Amino acid sequence: MSGASRGQEPARVRLRASPAFKIAVSLSIATGLYGVSFGALSVASGFDFWQTMALSLLLFSGGSQFAFIGVVAGGGSGVAAMTASALLGLRNGIYGMQINALLRPGGLKRYAAAHVTIDESTATASGQTDPDEQRRGFWTAGIGIFILWNIFTAVGALAGDAMGDPKRWGLDGAAVAAFLGLLWPRLRGREPWAIAAACALATVLAVPFVPSGVPILVAAVVAAVIGWYSHARLDEGLEPDVDPYAGVDSERKIGGTE
Repeated sequence: MSGASRGQEPARVRLRASPAFKIAVSLSIATGLYGVSFGALSVASGFDFWQTMALSLLLFSGGSQFAFIGVVAGGGSGVAAMTASALLGLRNGIYGMQINALLRPGGLKRYAAAHVTIDESTATASGQTDPDEQRRGFWTAGIGIFILWNIFTAVGALAGDAMGDPKRWGLDGAAVAAFLGLLWPRLRGREPWAIAAACALATVLAVPFVPSGVPILVAAVVAAVIGWYSHARLDEGLEPDVDPYAGVDSERKIGGTE
């Protein structure tokens, strides 16, 4: 065996034995495949192929992307769409502070880490206690999802173009449905349900009186006010949407080994 081969073998062994790497790869595949849905729905909402790709390449935040195209599909203005998207993206800023303290990336890595700080990469990193596993899980999930999400966004966008009129397939309302599907798992406990009900009521009351796209902003203000005065636990609602360690026994999770 050559010296180069001997140097590469330990790295391959470490990856095969790494729980963070395995989980990150599985999350990358599952999440990346969902990019097909975004690509098709974006085209159905009136965006062309390159606009759709720009959203996935530059925005790269699933919930924010669906919110953006959902507002536009409903007839909202660009300002309303950007505001709704930004409000949902605030959680990534909170994740970023956590990742910065956890991994302490330096130089250009800070910018790369900021771009791939999403629910899945944050969950994979924070689920480990070993620093090497934290880094391995974060970068594998972040880069893996970024690559696959964009590949399958392109597939979905091209497929959406080939389908023709979106109303024939019921896709004209699918962007909103997909966004609600992303929101549903976050409604845990009584307080999130109460806030969701209050926001839904505010939206229904606002629809007849304000332009398209504005009701979602009204709902966001209602949610912010309720959250501010409810004295909710600081960690409630801020955890990543994905818990990659669900079902893993406590000894494996604490030790970071299999």
